[in-house]
Amino acid sequence: MNSSVNPVDENDLNGQQAMVLICENLYKSYHQGPEDVPVIQGVELAVKRGQRIAIVGTSGSGKSTLLNLLGGLDTADQGRVLLTGQDYATLSERKRGELRNRSLGFVYQFHHLLPEFSALENVCMPLLIRGVSLAQAESSARALLKRVGLESRVMHKPAELSGGERQRVAIARALVPQPDCVLLDEPTGNLDAQSAHSIHQLMLELNAELHTSFVVVTHDMELAQSMDQVYHLQGGLLTKAHR
Repeated sequence: MNSSVNPVDENDLNGQQAMVLICENLYKSYHQGPEDVPVIQGVELAVKRGQRIAIVGTSGSGKSTLLNLLGGLDTADQGRVLLTGQDYATLSERKRGELRNRSLGFVYQFHHLLPEFSALENVCMPLLIRGVSLAQAESSARALLKRVGLESRVMHKPAELSGGERQRVAIARALVPQPDCVLLDEPTGNLDAQSAHSIHQLMLELNAELHTSFVVVTHDMELAQSMDQVYHLQGGLLTKAHR
């Protein structure tokens, strides 16, 4: 197998409790004209509860594709992904959505905040989708926005916030449902060095406080080196990077 991580048997109770996200023997190709272009080739990965993992690689190496497979936003040609012990492939689209809402958070290079809504309203969204009452959602959102240093900015819309502030809102939105794992795709890619460093520190603090796992795709080596483990994706293969 093309992996540095042994697959975990989800039927092993101890393994299931320790591992939040598991992928086994993942393959993914894309069609370009008459050809199939392989992107992911036999990738395996196991993410422990509270673990911080970075995935690095050149542009076009398939990092975002792998993240989409881990998040259940794309379907592998072969292999499987298990989130908190549940195989995406065995779930209906509705059940997959419920699982993602409950157990996953997403943060992207472009914050994807809804421009017509305030920071508070954006952070409330995942809880409202889950069916949490407005009062409870606002209470949780305000508490997390305070934690990320935006207590005085809760009613500001994205256009009224700096790039670093918008990413802090996006991180708060990802964490407000208290997910088991957060997937981050180039979360500091659009930020200046000072803002990026501030986001690095925030992620480390929140990981320690909430014990949420982080899987981050990044070109930012400072951010990558602050993670527990760095993996390199090249030629469709995922290997541990030597530190």
